[in-house]
Amino acid sequence: MRVLVAGASGVVGRQLVPALETAGHDVIGLARTTRGKLGRGAVAVDVLDRDAVIRAVDDSAPDAIVNMLTAIPARINPKRIDRDFAMTNRLRTEGTENLLHAAKLFGVSQIVAQGLAYAYDPHGAGPANEDTPLWRDPPQPFAPVLDGLKQLEASTLAAQGTVLRLGHLYGPGTSYASDGSFVHDVRRGRVPLVGGGTATFSFTHTRDVAAAVVSALTMGLPGVFNIVDDEPAQMHEWLPFLSRTIGAPDPRRVPTLMARFAVGTWGIAFMTQLRGADNARAKRLLKWQPKVPTWRNGFASELADIAAGH
Repeated sequence: MRVLVAGASGVVGRQLVPALETAGHDVIGLARTTRGKLGRGAVAVDVLDRDAVIRAVDDSAPDAIVNMLTAIPARINPKRIDRDFAMTNRLRTEGTENLLHAAKLFGVSQIVAQGLAYAYDPHGAGPANEDTPLWRDPPQPFAPVLDGLKQLEASTLAAQGTVLRLGHLYGPGTSYASDGSFVHDVRRGRVPLVGGGTATFSFTHTRDVAAAVVSALTMGLPGVFNIVDDEPAQMHEWLPFLSRTIGAPDPRRVPTLMARFAVGTWGIAFMTQLRGADNARAKRLLKWQPKVPTWRNGFASELADIAAGH
């Protein structure tokens, strides 16, 4: 299959391109620049330019389009997530519409797009499945991010595409990598447990995202699928584990009211309210299994260089 990967230079794209090639696909990487390994063919395109996207799809003649478009900064200010995600929101809305328009013009019937598995409404027991509604009343800074996600999903599903809702990404190039901003802050004791650290996280290694895309292309099933590991965990469990793994001090405990000024309403929600996700549907229908089934092994493996050097 000839696959056009939009966002091929991102943290997922860098794992996805070689995974697709290993699976026997002919990959064309689409990104703002063509630096790096973007497949046998590489196309530099601003996906917000509809005419340029049309030309790229026409020239590359793909059988499938994989939409991994984001522009997430290396460090996010939780008080200004609306500002930090502004370009990503445009990519998820305008960029997605441009890709889908070109796909329709040239008869590309298979679409796979990236969603989020931690935007579920937090009110409910246990991990959320794909039928659980997304956040009904999100913190205001997160509202435009959620609106962008909803539009991406609606457009993709209307085109009979597949949406892969990803958990908190870790692996090379992410904020949880050994050189990532989150790990940097944990090493310096700057990440506290707010309000008991009751947010539940579902993590996903970027290599498992790549494997899920390969599975989605193979199965060709439209719909929404959570792509997360097997062990949702509250922040008060995984953050101390991460701290110990890298030889950092145990995280401080900070009352919610005290932290509100520093991290805002979204930061508080992120640390106290998030709901984990269930991956049973992806396992059953996409025949996908996470190669890193728990963040415990994943963190230990990814951060081994810090642990050894401590």
